[in-house]
Amino acid sequence: MKCRQPGCTGTIVDGYCDVCGMPGNATTMPVGRGVPGRKPSSTASGPCRQPGCRGQIADGYCDTCGMPPESALAPTVSSVTRASVQLGSTALGSARATSFGARPARRVPSTGRLRMGRIGQGLTVVPPAPAVDPAKAVMSNPQLAEDKRICPACGARVGRSRDDTAGRSDGFCPKCGAVFSFSPKLVAGDLVAGQYEVVGPLAHGGMGWIYLARDRNVSDRWVVLKGLLNTGDADALRATISEQQFLATVEHPLIVEIYNFVTHENNAYIVMEYVGGRSLKQLLKQRMEAAGGNYDPLPVDQALAFLIEILPAFSYLHDLGLLYCDFKPDNVIQVGDSLKLIDLGGVRRITDDESPIYGTVGYQAPEVAGAGATVASDIFTIGRTLMVLCAEVPEYQGDYEFSTPPAEQLPAFAQYDSLYRLLLKCCARDPGDRFDSAEDLRLQMLGVLREVVSARTGGTAGTSAASPLFEAPTVSSDRFDWRQLPQLRSDPSDPMADWLDSLTLTDPVERLGDLMRPPTVTTGVLLARCLAALETTNQRVLDVNVHTLLTEDPWEWRAVWMAGLGALLRGDNATALSSFNAVYGQLPGELAPKLALAVACELAGQPDVAESLYRICAATDANYVAPAGFGLARIRASRGDLTGALGALELIPQTSRGYLESQKLTVEHLVALGKDAAHLGEALKVLQHARLDERSQLGYETAICERALTLADKGAVKLGTVSFTEGSLRDRLEAGYRRLAQLSADPNERAELVDRANAIRVWSLL
Repeated sequence: MKCRQPGCTGTIVDGYCDVCGMPGNATTMPVGRGVPGRKPSSTASGPCRQPGCRGQIADGYCDTCGMPPESALAPTVSSVTRASVQLGSTALGSARATSFGARPARRVPSTGRLRMGRIGQGLTVVPPAPAVDPAKAVMSNPQLAEDKRICPACGARVGRSRDDTAGRSDGFCPKCGAVFSFSPKLVAGDLVAGQYEVVGPLAHGGMGWIYLARDRNVSDRWVVLKGLLNTGDADALRATISEQQFLATVEHPLIVEIYNFVTHENNAYIVMEYVGGRSLKQLLKQRMEAAGGNYDPLPVDQALAFLIEILPAFSYLHDLGLLYCDFKPDNVIQVGDSLKLIDLGGVRRITDDESPIYGTVGYQAPEVAGAGATVASDIFTIGRTLMVLCAEVPEYQGDYEFSTPPAEQLPAFAQYDSLYRLLLKCCARDPGDRFDSAEDLRLQMLGVLREVVSARTGGTAGTSAASPLFEAPTVSSDRFDWRQLPQLRSDPSDPMADWLDSLTLTDPVERLGDLMRPPTVTTGVLLARCLAALETTNQRVLDVNVHTLLTEDPWEWRAVWMAGLGALLRGDNATALSSFNAVYGQLPGELAPKLALAVACELAGQPDVAESLYRICAATDANYVAPAGFGLARIRASRGDLTGALGALELIPQTSRGYLESQKLTVEHLVALGKDAAHLGEALKVLQHARLDERSQLGYETAICERALTLADKGAVKLGTVSFTEGSLRDRLEAGYRRLAQLSADPNERAELVDRANAIRVWSLL
């Protein structure tokens, strides 16, 4: 009978495949998740324990995700917190700049090497937005709510009701005397600039009413008129239009198109493309109404997908030297399966220090009022939008206007540590601590989305995604070494990149010598020195170059990464933990810092945090399954959890270089932690299909027999389908020791094995 496992060419013998070792009836179990000889209890039933899975356990496996009831990724320890954000972290960025002397300027590297193609929501499903009939979107009774009537000059409350008298829509501010008007300036039928026939108001924005109109000169197409200035000063009108003309050059599929700039009765208007969909704010309102008036945030994966999709629009604007300034859920429109960034009235040039800055309380960065708008302040608004989309924060325009609530107050952020780290970096108080660019943010947000989707679906990752910053890990065994962690990718934009590539010396000592004599010392050269110093265990050179890197740029996380590797090398686990935790905070969407932090936590006595991080790595990327599986197995075996340790090793697929090692460890754990002969029988079954060399095979078989011999004083021991007496076990051990002695090239080891064979043999009087 042929094995039914996908891609396997083996044959079923005695109920198991002679190649992959899977049971003959295992048709639904994912490849790489079964250990030969181990089958879940067929009597297990009830709901699946995989995170996000709603299946039921039937015949020992979930009928939805196919995982066994004792999920290897499910928590098996106490309920204490595993959030890495609570760990100590190396000072980095503004904290280092202010703590270690004079603050140098932030060195922002080119992000060209990180640029990738635009990615939509291919990782998750976002329901499309229904189309909206433009005529039905017009307000029948256009009035601005009284609680939104603010004096445009001084910000005082105006137009409010008093006693039984309704508030006025037009009048004078009692505080500063400025004129205010909240009545629509255009009515149905008005012809603006002899071309745009007004249909009616659509909404009221930060700079006045927004109107729907038809363009009589271009096939009656729908357009939107948005007020620019509310004044009777003709010179100011001309200046405003001149200042805003650059918006007509903005052309991007994710940004609403600007058609024209016109004046009408001493008011200026932008003529824009009509986008007939729903804004993210309207989507939140619809969800709130459906929830009976209770705030119902978006699922995290959908919120991330929306922002990942719109972020290329910010990259485009920033590349043009423009800032958006007023990003919020109101200004993203979903049209079917696509998005549009609308309301360009607040867009300004990065070099503009004079024009008024438009923003919204709760979204605008704290430094804007004093220092003006920057790319960093745009990043802040994106982070605040993410927070509002994912969680209810009643005080986000009050006590938390410029700060982030603790994770425990935000359920979605408490559930996903990486998501909270992303929010903290987006909304850091110091602008220098935020992401360098919208593209950097998009890449990290994409990584967080992969984690969120993986956690929702459960199981282990079957695919991988290349990182622009790190190589894939090379772990192929349980014996950890710093070299097995992901290595930094070289930076092709470094001025010395070609020279560094020309260094082909394999001996790290010789390579370090050449690195000490470069034509020019750059960041790439200093990092290469750090790596060579690690390879030669030269702690002094490592420390000097790490210090130089962080002195030149306190935000250089790659220097802290190197410092963490050096700490691991010398056994300083606390410093390694702090270093990798700092890098994780800078790169919340990358798995490499999580894997390194998991190792450091494991070594530093933080097994709960380590296990949580290992599970994230195993579930998110196929390249990380083996190192994460070994880590989980180490932690669980250390506390005597045989089932958990074996389940962790089951994660490692047969295609992994670590698969053979996982089979060896399975045998070792079954022998060391097994409670009875059944576990020893399982170990023998694994050995039958492990395809080990003769010496390794005999070594494990003798270990099993030695353990079985301790149980033989109670009678015959059944290992699998064969029963052994004490005498037969001694015979088998004697033969094994003698054969191992023949295979050994070490005279001392050979003599020891012969002595053990003589000692174990069954003696007789003949």
